[in-house]
Amino acid sequence: MFHYAALVHHYNKNNMFRETNISKVALLLIVLILTSFKCSKDDPDQPVTPTVKSDVAFYMTSADQSALLQRQNLNLVFSTKTNSYPVLKVDSAQRFQEVDGFGYSLTGGSAIVLNQLSAAERGKILHELFSDDSIGMGVSYLRISIGASDLDPAPFSYDDLPAGETDINLEKFSLEPDRKNLIPVLKEILAIRPDIKIMGSPWSPPAWMKTNNNTKGGSLKKEYFPTYAQYFVKYIEGMKAEGIVVDAITIQNEPLHPGNNPSMLMEAVDQRDFIKDHLGPAFQAAGIKTKIVIWDHNCDNPGYPISILNDPAAKQFIDGSAFHLYNGEITALSTVHDAHPDKNLYFTEQWTGKNESFSSNFMWHTQHVVIGSLRNWSRIVLQWNLANDTNFGPHTDGGCTECKGALTIGNDIVRNPAFYIVGQISKWVPPGSVRIYSDILPNMPSVAFLTPTGKKVLLVLNTSQSSQSFNIEYKGRRVTALLKGQSAGTFVW
Repeated sequence: MFHYAALVHHYNKNNMFRETNISKVALLLIVLILTSFKCSKDDPDQPVTPTVKSDVAFYMTSADQSALLQRQNLNLVFSTKTNSYPVLKVDSAQRFQEVDGFGYSLTGGSAIVLNQLSAAERGKILHELFSDDSIGMGVSYLRISIGASDLDPAPFSYDDLPAGETDINLEKFSLEPDRKNLIPVLKEILAIRPDIKIMGSPWSPPAWMKTNNNTKGGSLKKEYFPTYAQYFVKYIEGMKAEGIVVDAITIQNEPLHPGNNPSMLMEAVDQRDFIKDHLGPAFQAAGIKTKIVIWDHNCDNPGYPISILNDPAAKQFIDGSAFHLYNGEITALSTVHDAHPDKNLYFTEQWTGKNESFSSNFMWHTQHVVIGSLRNWSRIVLQWNLANDTNFGPHTDGGCTECKGALTIGNDIVRNPAFYIVGQISKWVPPGSVRIYSDILPNMPSVAFLTPTGKKVLLVLNTSQSSQSFNIEYKGRRVTALLKGQSAGTFVW
């Protein structure tokens, strides 16, 4: 409906027509035509969102799921005005480690459930995960298992033999177990994100190389140290032949946890000797540039990687150390950094569980895994499994029965806490970004970055129950933001 007199006044005021020159009926028809034309251009069936001038883009995820990676339509403009709210200073002149990326482990089980989707459905979800366009969340790093992990249907290696047989020259080595699911999915991902970095981690060598001739537990026999080094060489060269570059490998997933299936016990002295006497020289001889990363276990034992790095003959081959956080404190990464500041740190695994809430997972992981590891020198942040089925499988007999993937794939695709934990940072902090200084306010841990294009990105977590107003200060100017309680905010300018 419209007000006739008001419209007549508007058009007469602008000398578009005079009521004395035409009949009221004609005037009414003209007004209807003009207003109809204007409405059709404005598309009144769609709600109009006013454009807000803002220096800072603000994206929020809340523990109560009321906002999930949602752009906040707020007027955030830097100025010299001051107020009584707390100040969170960001300083790009103070720079720390470079970032390699954020992501997940693409387990064999993940690849299986992704391959159960139609090609169109799989392409769509992979684009959403890995693309760095306006739709994608920019996942830029993957960890894969060398052989089976416990989230494969059954244990396997690339050189499995009948009991009692050996293959010292690895003549029966084959990547065939990965050709059905893992390698095809990796190739689809690489088509979307060619620069994605990949880390490989073994859960167990072939059983015939081990002291107990079993996929679970046991240790690597010393007589097979040279053979196992060549096993890594063949793996990296075989993947390269498939068009898949393995950027880094760890020596053993969770080397002090031999109770998983598959798994292996590997003491620090054995990992040290394997690298300095066998793997390092084998990579050197083959011209392999893949990074060698040690430990790949919990934060309760920084002494393990430090003891290996203290050996100069081993250290020369090592790029850095990897950590999980099922035990210990995230500051262990800084302990290793302080002992060997010339070596890198990587956070490679943390799982979310089927009996844990979205709220507890999102808040704890964002605070300790994401912000915590990055503030303690990690170059990557990886959540555990990318995808599982509705029964939390596949997994081996003895493998994890409660590990919840970032995606649950059944009749529908469900996005779980790990999807948003990574998504809250991966989209806005691309590889090559550098961590810069940021304050930590009470109940508001943070981490900040300078991207390769010069953007500043600040991730802030409000761990309190109530909303908090605060100032972001950069180069002497401030913007006042409001972050809901139990929420994470990513601010980009």
